[in-house]
Amino acid sequence: MRFLLNGTEHVAPSVLPTMTVLDYLRGEAGLRGTKEGCAEGDCGACTVVMVRHGSTRAEAINACLYTLGQLDGARLVTIEGLSGRDEAPDPVQQAMISSHASQCGFCTPGFVMALWALRQEGGTPDDEAIHEALAGNLCRCTGYRPIVEAARQACRNAPPDPETPDGATPAPQVSLTTGDAVWFAPVTLDGLLTLKQSHPGAPLLAGGTDVGLQFSKERRHDAVTISTSHVRELRLLRETADSLHIGGAVTISEALPACERAWPALGAIMRRFGSWQIRNVATVAGNLANASPIGDLSPCLMALDAELDLAEPNGVRRMPLEEFFPAYRRTALGDAEIITRIRVPGPADGTVFRAWKISKRHDQDISAVIGAFRVVLRNGRIADMRIAFGGMAAVPARALETERALVGQTWSEDTVREAGRAMERDFTPIDDQRASAAYRIRVAANLLIRLYRDVTGETAVEVNQA
Repeated sequence: MRFLLNGTEHVAPSVLPTMTVLDYLRGEAGLRGTKEGCAEGDCGACTVVMVRHGSTRAEAINACLYTLGQLDGARLVTIEGLSGRDEAPDPVQQAMISSHASQCGFCTPGFVMALWALRQEGGTPDDEAIHEALAGNLCRCTGYRPIVEAARQACRNAPPDPETPDGATPAPQVSLTTGDAVWFAPVTLDGLLTLKQSHPGAPLLAGGTDVGLQFSKERRHDAVTISTSHVRELRLLRETADSLHIGGAVTISEALPACERAWPALGAIMRRFGSWQIRNVATVAGNLANASPIGDLSPCLMALDAELDLAEPNGVRRMPLEEFFPAYRRTALGDAEIITRIRVPGPADGTVFRAWKISKRHDQDISAVIGAFRVVLRNGRIADMRIAFGGMAAVPARALETERALVGQTWSEDTVREAGRAMERDFTPIDDQRASAAYRIRVAANLLIRLYRDVTGETAVEVNQA
């Protein structure tokens, strides 16, 4: 693996391509400023900044989940690579000092790198952008007020992104072999499909925020790993007059602006997807392919009537997303198939979309329930309704009985209250550590009321008077 490490070309020989960047930095490169906290992408102590090959955007990532194979051909900046010294710290470091934003200091390098990436965006971010940038970093002793103040100081009137000309780093290699481990990084769809057919059991690694746990936690490495990150056809992101096309290797961060333009409520859900560090590498297709029953994007895209293009060497088939999950943690993908594209219909007259994630924390939490609703209103009646939930069954699923109870009815609070009773016919949720079955059913029905009030602009909340 060849990449620029803190401005100097670096070669990582004789190490597994699936070794995490964190393990390499601390164990092989002797750069121990990057810390290990959770080793699963939650705490941000391992935050480093990457610039992809051919790009100029500095992206904060979790070194504990990113692999050396993914880093091939990129630029990497760690806390040791900042320009500051004791006598002249980097602006972010100086702001942390001036704001008294560090106590024990264990988490500080991760915060500094997250803010350094934010500073590279240029301009002056508002507090919402600052909180979003810091949502993936945990501090247990300093408190966030001084850290946020440091962010305001460091990023005020920040300079624009640094120039990173194409060719500044070596091109990523299409294959790497270390001992018995082989890493493939094809650049064409045909090449990827050929490899998938030849190695049907090999994992596809897109962002690696899910698969990466087997490297960081289980210390398990496959004999063959296939990366999708450099496949040109999978990097497609296209907006048309009536739809949005998201390629299979497009990250959450890359897709978010287009999704937000088409469906603001979808953008709001995506901003709560993991952290900034996770969204910068996790892909939309990967979130669907892991088939989690509490995945955030599946219910939203299902309610929007999204379709998937599934490719294998003999051709491509198109499938509605709602048919993609046959059973718990299973998908309809064949052994040689991959998701090449997600097709999301765009807005239409009279169509409203809303989605809400219910969890114990706003950031960095798994949903107890996530509900998504697309309603078409005509002349005061419900012409069409699509409702999908996560956290209510073994797979993300539509609430078909509830939909039938609503379509054709008058758009009123009484209508949605009555239709909410059908939730018990649609779902039989389980009790677990996130929520009870009774809570989930009650919340699902209440979200229908929230939908009505949000769409009509009613904000009154009923309270019981003592």
